[in-house]
Amino acid sequence: MKRVLSGLLFALCMSSAALTSAAPKPQNRQEAIDIMANMRRVVTDNGVARLEKVRIGGIDQWVSIRGSDRRNPVLLMLHGGPGWVSMPTSWYFQRGWEEYFTVVQWDQRGAGKTYSANDPAQVGPTMTRERMVEDTVEMVAWLRKEFGKDKIFVLGHSWGSYLGLELAQRRPEWLHAYIGVGQISNAPESERRGWAWTLQQARADGNAQAVAELESIAPYAQGDTPVPLGDLFKQRKWLNHYGGMVHNRQGGDAEAAALSLAPEYSDADVAGVWKGNDFSMEHLLSEVLTLDMTKVRQFKTPVFLFLGRHDHNVSSEVAAEWFASVQAPQKQVIWFEQSAHEVMNEEPGKTLVTLVEKVRPIAQDAGDVAP
Repeated sequence: MKRVLSGLLFALCMSSAALTSAAPKPQNRQEAIDIMANMRRVVTDNGVARLEKVRIGGIDQWVSIRGSDRRNPVLLMLHGGPGWVSMPTSWYFQRGWEEYFTVVQWDQRGAGKTYSANDPAQVGPTMTRERMVEDTVEMVAWLRKEFGKDKIFVLGHSWGSYLGLELAQRRPEWLHAYIGVGQISNAPESERRGWAWTLQQARADGNAQAVAELESIAPYAQGDTPVPLGDLFKQRKWLNHYGGMVHNRQGGDAEAAALSLAPEYSDADVAGVWKGNDFSMEHLLSEVLTLDMTKVRQFKTPVFLFLGRHDHNVSSEVAAEWFASVQAPQKQVIWFEQSAHEVMNEEPGKTLVTLVEKVRPIAQDAGDVAP
C-alpha cells in the first residue's frame, strides 16, 4: 500500500512539475478569448448562441443572441454612446442573465462590428436620430418574428435609453416592459448639474487646473443650444476623474480595456470600436445633449429605472425627478447605491437579481417563460 501511495504521490509531483514548467496561458489575446469563449459556451439542451448579421434599415447589423433556453423571454439591450457598444463587455455582466432571458446584444448603425461591416461614407448621411429609432423598431420586429414572441423586454443604457423611450412610446404593445439604465431625461439640465458637481469636487480637491478648465466653459449647456464637443470633453474629463461615471474609480478605463477580451470580436473589430465610437459621436452626440424627454409623461407599458446613486454622467437625480410624474401600468425606480453610470458593470449581482425578481415575473405572468 505504501508503494502505491508513494507511486501516486510521485505521479502527482511529476504532473505538477510538468504544469509549472509549461508557459502559463494566456500569452496573447487569442488565447485569452479562446478561454473566455470556452467558459461561456452555451451547452444546455435548448440553448441558443448566435453571432450573425441581420439586415436592418438597409444595412447589415451585427447581433449576439445567447440564452440557456430559447423559450425564455427575449431581452434586447440598447447600448449607450452613441457608439459605445456593450457586446464586447457583455462577457462580464451578462452570463447570469442568460439563464433567465434570451439576451440580444446589438451593435447599432455606425458602432462596433456594424461600423466595420459597412462603408462609413454610405452610412454617414443616415446617422440621424429618427433612423436610429426606426432601426430599433425594425430590430424588435425581427426578434418577435424570429423567436415567435408577441412581446419582449428592452433595456436601454444611456444613449440607448433615448431609443428605448421612443420605442416604448411607439410600440408599447410589443413590450413586456422597458428598463432604463442611466436614463436620459432632460439632457441639458443633466449636463449643467454634472458640470456644477464636478466643479464642486475640483474646488474641494484644490485642483486649480480642473477649476480653470471647467470655469473656462461657463456658462455651460445653456438653453437648448448644442454643447460644443470641445466643452463636453473638458467637462467629462474631470467628471470622470472624480467618479461621476464610475463610482470611486477614475473614468471608464477598466471597461475600455475589458472590451479587448470580447470573444465576439476580432482584432480588427476591437480597433474598429474606437473608430465607430468617434464616428457616432460626430454625427449624433451634440444633438443628443439637447434632448428633453421630460414631456413624456404617459406609458402604456411597465417601466423600470435602474439608477446609480452617484451617476453624474447622465444625472440620476434629474431622471428620478422626471419619473416621479410619469404614469404607467407599473413603474419602479431601483437605486444602485454603489454605482454611477455603469450599473451593470458596477453592481452586476444586484442587476441580475433585480431583473429576475422585479422584471421577469411580468413575462412569467404572461406565460412567456421556459417551463
